[in-house]
Amino acid sequence: MSPIAATAITGFSLTLDSSGAFATSPQVVGKAYAADYASPTPSNLGTAVSNMEAAYTDAAGRVTPDYTELYSGDIGGQTLIPGLYKWGTGVLISTDVTLKGGPNDVWIFQIAGGITQAAGTRVILASGALPKNIFWQSAGAVALNTTAHMEGIVLSKTAITLSTGATANGRLLAQSAVSLDTSTVTQP
Repeated sequence: MSPIAATAITGFSLTLDSSGAFATSPQVVGKAYAADYASPTPSNLGTAVSNMEAAYTDAAGRVTPDYTELYSGDIGGQTLIPGLYKWGTGVLISTDVTLKGGPNDVWIFQIAGGITQAAGTRVILASGALPKNIFWQSAGAVALNTTAHMEGIVLSKTAITLSTGATANGRLLAQSAVSLDTSTVTQP
């Protein structure tokens, strides 16, 4: 959590480590960090925020997309091959979408609006595609509805919300808030 304090992390029972640099929780595999924890945490979080902003800017700044305004933003039911995709609106995942490509292939989705993933839908990887090579750059809010499953790295300029039972295999990075409701995020 940065640049705000640990009190902004709600819904978790946090136990501050004796070093004061991180906290643990039965709901979190790993460690939780906040800007008001002991050094070097504030500096590390500042670097992390800068890196997230650089990744967002890099993804948003890619030129010469392979596909523009594909399916008028509703990519549900489609199989998408590697490439640079661009929409001047939001993107809707109304039914399952498949990303098909090898382990070295990359997908970058530049989205001027938000991403809405319908309840129970899945982003499916095929033919060796890896979540670490999928970048969802969204200028608007991202909503993964009840029991939806996302694959890849989501970079939101605003907020990301996972409804009850939603899951993600990747990373969720937002410039304002990431909200989870009985959801699971797994690092790929």
